[in-house]
Amino acid sequence: MDNLSLMWEIMGPGIAGAVFGAGWWFWVDAVVCSAVKVSFLHYLPGIFASLAALMFNCVNRDDVSYDYYSPYGDSEWRLKLWLFVAYVVSFVSLAAAVGLLIQDSLTDKGPSVWTGVAGVLQCVFVLISGLIYWTCHSED
Repeated sequence: MDNLSLMWEIMGPGIAGAVFGAGWWFWVDAVVCSAVKVSFLHYLPGIFASLAALMFNCVNRDDVSYDYYSPYGDSEWRLKLWLFVAYVVSFVSLAAAVGLLIQDSLTDKGPSVWTGVAGVLQCVFVLISGLIYWTCHSED
């Protein structure tokens, strides 16, 4: 193992945690600074993005092999299906955050545009942090 991968393995979880915290910080800031009450619907994209990050971090990347195809390997297709569902949840949460941003920018009755922007930033940062952690953690 070279020095760069060792440093990534050591520093990666801290970086992932900082990025995750920054994503939720954007959301908490938007909710606290909002002039109107933010509905629970606006919370859902961030909650589902966090769930998706947790889902794809339940899979060890070493267990998913891309070298060969075996029709008899039951666990490998289940892992890939789990990862597929996790990525679908993550992209749906990001799409929902963008939809709420568009809705907030077009109406005057709901939260401000900053709440929508913070929701998108929250989803992006949470999902990036999940990917950072997935690439850096090992089960050794």
